Amino acid sequence: MKLVVLGATGGTGLEIIRQALERGHSVTALVRSPDRLKPFLKHIMIERGDLLNSSDLENAICGHDAVLSAFGPRVPIAKPDANLLQRFAVALTAAMRRAQVKRAVIESVAFLFKNSIMPPAYFLGRLFFPRTVADTSAMERIFAQSDLDWTMVRPPQLTDKPFTGKYRLREGHLPLFGFKISRADVADYMIRAVENRLAIRNVVGLCS
Repeated sequence: MKLVVLGATGGTGLEIIRQALERGHSVTALVRSPDRLKPFLKHIMIERGDLLNSSDLENAICGHDAVLSAFGPRVPIAKPDANLLQRFAVALTAAMRRAQVKRAVIESVAFLFKNSIMPPAYFLGRLFFPRTVADTSAMERIFAQSDLDWTMVRPPQLTDKPFTGKYRLREGHLPLFGFKISRADVADYMIRAVENRLAIRNVVGLCS
């Protein structure tokens, strides 16, 4: 498949690229600077641009099969980035419509699971990360209101531990005692969701 990876220079994005190449997919990364992608430069297409610019996104997405996004603000979130994901969602959904690419798998956050009791994800998110909860909620609403074939992947705390492939998942819920998961395992599910058309227009909780 021909995949576009957004947020490609972050931890999850780098894992998506690595694993997608191992599975034989063609990868295009839209980035401002390709410095962190040096190990992959001979194997992927690089498009330079702004992830908040709908025209840049459209140019990168056109002709591809799916978009995988691990894009997110740096923590702690600066005031100018308070609605970064909302602006990103507006730009991306418009670009995908124009490019006539419907499939998107988007990394979100487990803090949006209001029904999670152990851990109490939504409570903790509202208490300690209110900006993150507000911004990711807005992002998800924009995708939900679109006609795209989106999947929202909501992991809890991300780690840099190796890939295991033994993670737990549940549509519409965070699995019980879902406290952590490796970025490598999140990347694995995101790619599988594209390959197998999993959880279209649905939310998935992942944890180790």
